[in-house]
Amino acid sequence: MKKDEIKNMIDTLKKAYPDATCSLDFKEPFQLVVAVMLSAQCTDERVNKTTPALFKKCKTIEDFMNIDIKELEKLVHPCGFYKNKAKNIKLCAEQVLTKFNGIVPNTYEDLMSLAGIGRKSANVIMLEVFGIAEGIAVDTHAKRISNLIGLSKNKDPEKIEQDLLKLFPKEYLKDVNHLLVWHGRNCCVARKPQCDVCPINKYCKYFKSKH
Repeated sequence: MKKDEIKNMIDTLKKAYPDATCSLDFKEPFQLVVAVMLSAQCTDERVNKTTPALFKKCKTIEDFMNIDIKELEKLVHPCGFYKNKAKNIKLCAEQVLTKFNGIVPNTYEDLMSLAGIGRKSANVIMLEVFGIAEGIAVDTHAKRISNLIGLSKNKDPEKIEQDLLKLFPKEYLKDVNHLLVWHGRNCCVARKPQCDVCPINKYCKYFKSKH
């Protein structure tokens, strides 16, 4: 796709989803770190139903580090993979306290040194906590849409991200993160993409192949 088509596509999505923002509920940086970890292989909606009780129990990073692992497992159980997630949350809290003086770090390298935080999670934290958009969080929606539209042929999220970064101008990155998620939830749904009402179907390889 040409640069002007990319810009038009993003502008169209911005008009379609003017309220597109981060769907995870959090009040402070470490709460987002926890929410992002819980969102792996789980919907944001489910995470948002789980975190109120968790955040009420664990009000500080120290609380997350010190909570009994069995109690933490019980609290995060609804989000799946609860044993692994609970273990990572406790270890991550300890790392933030010992390595970063209790402050969530603001570089990709430091974030990705934390337990349970990969590239996608680091992208979300950088954007939502620090307002820095240098990457694109490739979740299942971004992956599916990128493949269907023809923005990337790759299946690996990190390779898809690199393909997208070559296409999207830097000033659009902040919007792209949210727009792809919202479009994936509302229109380009996994089981049956609503191609006929899709606002960006004229740019889509999948749509063109069907018509």
